[in-house]
Amino acid sequence: MILDTDITRVINKAEAFCASQGIEIELVFKLPANLVEVISERSKTLPTLYYVSVELLKRRLKNGCFILIKDGELHGHIFAHEHHVKGHSVFERSSLWVDPRYRNCNLGLLLMSRMTELYTDSFLISIAQTPKVHYYNELLGMTHVMLSEMSTVLVEELEKLGKLRDELSYKYFVNPCFESKIRQLK
Repeated sequence: MILDTDITRVINKAEAFCASQGIEIELVFKLPANLVEVISERSKTLPTLYYVSVELLKRRLKNGCFILIKDGELHGHIFAHEHHVKGHSVFERSSLWVDPRYRNCNLGLLLMSRMTELYTDSFLISIAQTPKVHYYNELLGMTHVMLSEMSTVLVEELEKLGKLRDELSYKYFVNPCFESKIRQLK
C-alpha cells in the first residue's frame, strides 16, 4: 500500500482494515504471561528489535501498550518505555512489531499514532533507524532533532541509558510537548 500523506484518512483505513479482519486494537497495562514471553522471545530472534526481557516488558506494560489481537493471537504491539531525566519522565515508543501477514496495511503507523496520542501532553521520543519510521514520525507531527539541539543534560542521560546512537544511522524525533522544552531540560 502506498502511503497517502492525509494521515487521518490513512489511520481510518488502517482501523477499517482491522475491523474487516476481526483484529482488535487495545490499550493494555497487563498481558498474560504467555504473550509477554512471546514478545520477549520475538525480540531475541528478530534483528530489527532490541532484546527485551520479560521483566522489562512487565515494567513497560505499566506505561501502556497498544496491541493488535485476534482470537488470542498477537498480531502487533508497541510499548512506551519510561526514562527519568532530571526529575522528568521521558517516554520512548519502543518494541514496535506487526505480523508480517499484515504489513503494508499501515498497522505500524496506526500503533505509533495511538501511542503518540496517548502521550500528547508528556515528553515522547522515538529513536529509529528505519526511514519508514522516520516518515511516520513526521506524519504524526513529531520533529527530527539533532543531538546538538538537545540540552547537554539530556544527551548525557541518553548516553547513560545506552540510547545515544550514531546520528548517521539513527534519528531522534520528539513530540511537540518535548520539542518545546528539549533545549531547556536540566
